[in-house]
Amino acid sequence: MELGLYSFAENTPDPLNGDRMQSPAERLRDLLEEIELADQLGLAFYGLGEHHRPDYVASAPVTILAAAAARTKNIRLSTAVTVLSSDDPVRVYQQFATLDLLSNGRAEIMAGRGSFIESFPLFGYDLNDYDTLFEEKLELLLRLREGGKISWPGGQHTKPIPGVQVYRQPMQSPLPLWIAVGGTPNSVARAAYYGLPLMIAIIGGQPRQFTPLVDFYRETVAKVGKDPAKHPVGISSHGFIADNSQDARDIAFPAHSAAMSRIGKERGWPPTTRAQFDAGATPQGAYFMGSPQEIIDKILMQHEWFGHDRFGLQLSVGTLPHDKVMRAIELYGTVVKPAVDKALG
Repeated sequence: MELGLYSFAENTPDPLNGDRMQSPAERLRDLLEEIELADQLGLAFYGLGEHHRPDYVASAPVTILAAAAARTKNIRLSTAVTVLSSDDPVRVYQQFATLDLLSNGRAEIMAGRGSFIESFPLFGYDLNDYDTLFEEKLELLLRLREGGKISWPGGQHTKPIPGVQVYRQPMQSPLPLWIAVGGTPNSVARAAYYGLPLMIAIIGGQPRQFTPLVDFYRETVAKVGKDPAKHPVGISSHGFIADNSQDARDIAFPAHSAAMSRIGKERGWPPTTRAQFDAGATPQGAYFMGSPQEIIDKILMQHEWFGHDRFGLQLSVGTLPHDKVMRAIELYGTVVKPAVDKALG
């Protein structure tokens, strides 16, 4: 199984440092150090979310990943996610093709509809077109991945392309493309229909309840005449690692609670409580918050349920001290990864 990390590059008050706020430039410097350490420790991938809000600094994630490409050697560089509905597929393809060249063939696109909506008014799109935008632009992106001159008839949301060569081409052919979903069966079916790898975000509730969704994906892949064994499934979840369980939860909770409560207020949810947080960190819960052994056990237990090929840990939800995030990455790479590799061969 591939183990990796992803981040939304939060830039919010740090509750463990007197609510100190970093400058965006300082936050980006720390982020690049985190990606560099993940590469040095042999983690498989790093994903960076796209957001256009004051609480995140990654409004242009491919630019940040290009900077990371110059400082890393092996780790795959991805978004988590590219909000394809409000972007231009041609520019997405060109940006990732360039990232692929800069990184010597380590770029990946992870496309999704996004869990936030701020990019739609920013780029002049109507939320009523939420589904059709993604569907049409995904089809164009898939056509671009095939290479050669692009003849595209245009549609409701895209302009015609009259047999034009798109430059530059990436090293990888085709450029890897994952579909990220939050649990919607239609999104899972779409990924299966197009024969694309699937990444499922499990950030609450009981993860085992997602087993039918994984089964549905593999069954649908088979029904459209493709081999499920060649179509990877990934799981991503919130988490934090420290030397012992109590420290991990005590360090992570204040920032996690502040971030989820802030987002919850926007969406009409009640504030996050410590009891809810601790319940999520139990073996059956969605959070990977604990000691290295707890993280190992939970990854392996979920692998028994899902048989997945990739696991992405979100470090962190809310702003945590940089040294503690670096320690979490160190434990993930030096303790968790070797144990999971050994257990799964």
